[in-house]
Amino acid sequence: MRVLRPKSPDRDLQFAELTAPSSLLDPQIESRTREIVEAVRIRGDAAILELTHRFDGAVMTSDQLAVTTSELMHASLQADVELRRSVEDAHSNIAEFARNSLRKSWQMRNAHGGLVGEKFDPFQRVGIYIPGGTAPLVSTALMTITLAKIAGCPEIVVCTPAQSTGNANAALIYAARFAGATEIYKVGGAQAIAAMAYGTNTIRPVSKIFGPGNAYVVAAKRLVYGQVAIDLLPGPSEVCILADESAESAWIAADILAQAEHGSGHERVWLVTPSARLLKAVEKQIERRLKTLARRESIEKVLHENGWLIQLKTIEEAIALVNRLAPEHCEVMTENASRVAAGIVTAGAIFIGGYSPTVVGDYVAGPSHTLPTGGAARSFGGLTVDQFQRRTSIVEYSRTALKKARASIAHFAALEGLDAHGASATVRLDG
Repeated sequence: MRVLRPKSPDRDLQFAELTAPSSLLDPQIESRTREIVEAVRIRGDAAILELTHRFDGAVMTSDQLAVTTSELMHASLQADVELRRSVEDAHSNIAEFARNSLRKSWQMRNAHGGLVGEKFDPFQRVGIYIPGGTAPLVSTALMTITLAKIAGCPEIVVCTPAQSTGNANAALIYAARFAGATEIYKVGGAQAIAAMAYGTNTIRPVSKIFGPGNAYVVAAKRLVYGQVAIDLLPGPSEVCILADESAESAWIAADILAQAEHGSGHERVWLVTPSARLLKAVEKQIERRLKTLARRESIEKVLHENGWLIQLKTIEEAIALVNRLAPEHCEVMTENASRVAAGIVTAGAIFIGGYSPTVVGDYVAGPSHTLPTGGAARSFGGLTVDQFQRRTSIVEYSRTALKKARASIAHFAALEGLDAHGASATVRLDG
């Protein structure tokens, strides 16, 4: 990991690198992704099958892309007691949180006496991407599909990468079905996003696409935006830990290593602290704990490329840096952690206190772990159930209400030189 201290000789250069845009905006990645998206848009299933063979090593035919009833039954039979219990535990918290977050239709009378309001309807067909690969994210199935189900979406389409055998991860399939998926396809990467956006002979297009993914998946979502709606840009995982002298170095090291083990190589991890002692202790803990981990090589790559131990002079400077980084996850392990956390206004999610590691948010707490990354938290919040709802304005005027609005309508129409606009109101009142 790289270490940045107040008196580092190349501090300005390091700080510029630290705050540089993430790989999600890499023009080479966008160029390669554009080729994939265009291939699927033009050639549909044929392109998907070629890309699935190239990237996942699976030789498949179009009729093997959809997960069958037989495969669903097999996944259910394979689900042991521990998996079932864990899925139900997480699902219960996620569903309850989502129910409390639903937006409800409402109406009011405005100054003219007209009835105005909003109604919220579920998107009728949504697409959800669930990462697979070296770490099938079973938890992501629950953190996304459950929200679509609670929102009332009747068609919930899931895409997840195929294994080299042509199958999908059985635990992931079980969780997806449990959460409410109505269709599941063994298609991964940017090609899955393109398929859900443009449609193929096998996969009908959706209205909105959700879910996290690697840099190519995020690039694909940016490219198809407008053809379909998208949720946000949740790419490779990030954690920023803001800590002071009171924090436990072993806990911080464990949390850094946890987020670095996703394995794409684009993950980013930061410790920001005013304590030189804590920084050094965390560095030693990481070195010691890394030796025991199964995904050591993947973690080392992330720590080398995008791992930072940063010492600043004060907590106030640390808060300012966190807000500039706009991390996906921000853990606050300080004295008066709630007060410190109140100053953080750009994180995807904030975890307050030493007993709130990011992993509880990853798996079981309730709020969705699908969060903005790569600095997108400056502009986006995390995934919420209301994003599966379409908002529609409602306007209902009576003749009496329209008469009260007549003068203002006439004035605006004259001001803008749009006499037909004015006439569309007066024709109702003057006969």
